Amino acid sequence: MSAEDAQQENEVSSSFEVGETVRGTVYKIEDKFVKAHIDDSDFEGIVPISQLTSKRIERPEEIVSEDDSIEGVVIKVEDEEDRKNVILSIRKLEESNAYDSLQSAKNSDETITGTVMEVVKAGLVIDVGVRGFIPASLLSDAYIEDLEQFDGQELEVKVEDIEPDKNRVILNRKRIVEAEKAVERKKQLETLEVGSIVEGEVVRITTFGAFINLGEVDGLAHISELSYSRVEKVEDAVNIGDKVNVKILDVDPEQERISLSLKQAQESPFDGFIKAHSEGDVLEGTVKRLVDFGAFVEVTPGVEGLVHVSEISHEHVAVPSDVLKEGQSVQVKILSLNEDSEKISLSIKETTEPAPRSENNEPKVYRDDSDDEGPTLGDVFGDRFKDLDI
Repeated sequence: MSAEDAQQENEVSSSFEVGETVRGTVYKIEDKFVKAHIDDSDFEGIVPISQLTSKRIERPEEIVSEDDSIEGVVIKVEDEEDRKNVILSIRKLEESNAYDSLQSAKNSDETITGTVMEVVKAGLVIDVGVRGFIPASLLSDAYIEDLEQFDGQELEVKVEDIEPDKNRVILNRKRIVEAEKAVERKKQLETLEVGSIVEGEVVRITTFGAFINLGEVDGLAHISELSYSRVEKVEDAVNIGDKVNVKILDVDPEQERISLSLKQAQESPFDGFIKAHSEGDVLEGTVKRLVDFGAFVEVTPGVEGLVHVSEISHEHVAVPSDVLKEGQSVQVKILSLNEDSEKISLSIKETTEPAPRSENNEPKVYRDDSDDEGPTLGDVFGDRFKDLDI
């Protein structure tokens, strides 16, 4: 090889460009930097402590040891006669590789793992090769008041947005939580049995009923299914946070809808009533509702019977409200009990005696007892018919 060729080869082997990736071996560790022999070169590689890692460290030994093989990107070249140094950054190379990996994870919607480095008011700073950020709104599907509980934890996340030129990585944990809950909801919906009785918690109240959480799914108990007694407002029957037993009336896995009943999870008060009473019994009751055809009287909590308008009084009653008021206490007699339809026929008038009839109240009948015959048409009209052609 000629001297000129050797010189050219030496220049190639000892020249580096900013942005180039090189490898080397650590031979010295100082407080503020690390020195390494650059492979196939006369140059030394110097890695300042700030360029060793994106993590916060106090000493280089936390990251590297002597004789470690390292790889970094050239950020500066010092090529002087007595000094041949290349300033390297392991951190920038790791960040570049991390951004490539994060972009790939975003494109494929891959789940990655990171460690929470810092808790701030707006969310979490998390290490995913570079500093990423999870806004509090993307941390879960529900509001989380105490973010400190996540400090130092490893979390599974999705890459929501990435801008390497701005060192910006937005992460999302909420989508993972939602997906996991969707799987659990599906499992529970498949295991719920119509007719079974389960425990739940009242989590939401509306004008038409109460939503009850059964674990991973919520079901609706319509206002008509809250109690055997008449319920005017849902809040009169249940409150948010109440633990209740409910009967599953229907399950629609496709729509994720569950119909529930609180009252059917309990013994029907009608069953107890029919065991304790028979036709002919006289009871004390309370008028609950007045309708055109009669009055509904509660004879025990949750059990109402109908007093037909014809059974209110011995006297004629045109409209029940003429003689009864809601909330009024009345005595009633059981006329019939229908176990299958859970209907009770009652009578108020059967508990009272009819008023005695007085002679003055006798209807008057007018009779003509005379023997005289009444006048005929001829007597009345005389000869007026004679000219008629009939």
